Amino acid sequence: MEESAALVLFSGGQDSATCLAWALEHYERVETLGFNYGQRHLVELQQRPVLIEAMQASCTELLRGRTIKDTVLNVPTITEIGDTAMTSDVEITMGANGLPTTFVPARNLLFLTFAGALAYRRGIKHIVTGVCETDYSGYPDCRDDTIKALQVALNLGMDCRLVLHTPLMFVDKANTWKLAKSLGGDALVQVIVEHSHSCYVGDRTTRHDYGYGCDCCPACELRRGGWQRWIAQQLGK
Repeated sequence: MEESAALVLFSGGQDSATCLAWALEHYERVETLGFNYGQRHLVELQQRPVLIEAMQASCTELLRGRTIKDTVLNVPTITEIGDTAMTSDVEITMGANGLPTTFVPARNLLFLTFAGALAYRRGIKHIVTGVCETDYSGYPDCRDDTIKALQVALNLGMDCRLVLHTPLMFVDKANTWKLAKSLGGDALVQVIVEHSHSCYVGDRTTRHDYGYGCDCCPACELRRGGWQRWIAQQLGK
């Protein structure tokens, strides 16, 4: 396994873009991995290459002339397991189980398992994901305990020594914006605002201070709230 290489789970959203910048800061060779799982906000897949291209054009110091190898895997089986607000036209609300209807059971477990298999084949030791249990929607597969348990399972199951990194695990959205600026300056912040996509509804018709979105789904609420707190911190309010 190559110590200086990392594979980033890259959805095209704010968190994964920040994690990509983090990986570029820490590793010499960086690859990205995305998933087409029939998501309702399919526009995120369309924004992934746009976001990478914008980073390469604007964040030259961060990339230092490096190119990013990107892979997209099709995982349509997720939509067959059951309807969620992420994969069908289901109302985004709180479910009877206390989780929002945007929760896709085992999605991150599957994604990280596929990432582990790809990293194994690529000879990459480090896997970076933007899951977080601070400002998040309560998904159990985003928690630190889940990621630690999965790292053990992947290494036992493939007899290797992969390392799962979660730079945002205990970072709220305001500090995610702060981290992005510390990694790539104002240029990276503007790239994330303009080209990343977080909105669950897939709305890119309305531009807000924090980027594009419907402004009312859970993802937009988290992103907007973090942006507002970060701006207030900079203004000393």
